[in-house]
Amino acid sequence: MLDLPLTFLQRPAAPATPKPWLLVLMHGVGSNEQDLFALSAQFPDRYYVLSLRAPHRMGPGAFAWYDFSLEPGGARSIDEAQEAASRQLITQTIEAAAQQTGIPPERTVVGGFSQGGTMALSMLLTRPELMLGCIVWHGRLLAQMQALEAKADAFHGRKLWVSHGVHDDVVPRSSAQAITHHFDKLPVSVTFREFSSAHEIRPSELAQTLAWLEGLSTTPTAF
Repeated sequence: MLDLPLTFLQRPAAPATPKPWLLVLMHGVGSNEQDLFALSAQFPDRYYVLSLRAPHRMGPGAFAWYDFSLEPGGARSIDEAQEAASRQLITQTIEAAAQQTGIPPERTVVGGFSQGGTMALSMLLTRPELMLGCIVWHGRLLAQMQALEAKADAFHGRKLWVSHGVHDDVVPRSSAQAITHHFDKLPVSVTFREFSSAHEIRPSELAQTLAWLEGLSTTPTAF
């Protein structure tokens, strides 16, 4: 059993996998580690899947990575201290998982849905050395990350999956487009897909994400 800073669920890679991969997943606001873990059986068996629980308790079984409020005009204001603390805990968790499993960053993928996807993207932007790939399902790019972004050279070889629902009324479609636009200036291989869905991961979106993951783990990139 792994000993990690954050509460988690795990599905180890298949026994005797010669070079296992690590997939770290983060849920959205008001959910918990069981949410994305429900998908774990569908991920390639070469992946050691970790589903993390956010540290801030909202209610029974409901957690968040940081609090936020809606300002007049629709803008969002986040609790920056909570976000930074969560990001530090995620960093420590990924580092501890890598050490305890022996899986290196070049075989590590970090991803999440909604606020979890936002955190995954923030991890890629600030600590790209911890991972090869990043999955952002229906997430956002936080403006606060721009001042903390790693130097462009640190992103060479990284892979980013971004997918969104064209009918998402929680996180607007423009958020996904803003992510892809931001990465135009960085040496990251971006795969962007839109789906006829709302704020959810439908089977077609998951299937294409799984195909992307299979491609990563069959043709790994050294960095």
